[in-house]
Amino acid sequence: MELLVLKFGFLKNKFKFIKIMLSPKRTKFKKMHRGRLKGIATKNTKLEYGIFGLQALESAWITSKQIEAVRRTISRYTKRSGKLWIKIFPDKSVTHRAAESRMGSGKGSVDHWVAVVKKGNILFELNDILKDQALNAFKIASYKLPIKTKIISK
Repeated sequence: MELLVLKFGFLKNKFKFIKIMLSPKRTKFKKMHRGRLKGIATKNTKLEYGIFGLQALESAWITSKQIEAVRRTISRYTKRSGKLWIKIFPDKSVTHRAAESRMGSGKGSVDHWVAVVKKGNILFELNDILKDQALNAFKIASYKLPIKTKIISK
């Protein structure tokens, strides 16, 4: 079956449309090198918009599905009151080779998108919400992430 990439991050299969969670509309190059996760963050380390924030204590790749799961958890717990900012975006492509394929014949096709998060990055920010509600929402949301996090406030 052929997959065609359309506008707005949809994949068109022969029988159904599949929505990609978070992905860039277009990139200069389709496939990227893996890179390294050394060091600590220098940008995006202070709260800009909200009063409460979720800060990473480890470096990792966070997938678009994980970001979406955290967003849904926070919005459900806060009952959509207050304002939520997502400070990371998955703009790095991760490729995957087909199972039981032989060595060689190039790099695999794009499988999913990840955000590169370094230690100290702010992941999410909340504003216009009670302190207890924000702390509990971030605590529950942090279980959805593959890294240790810290809740910070102004």
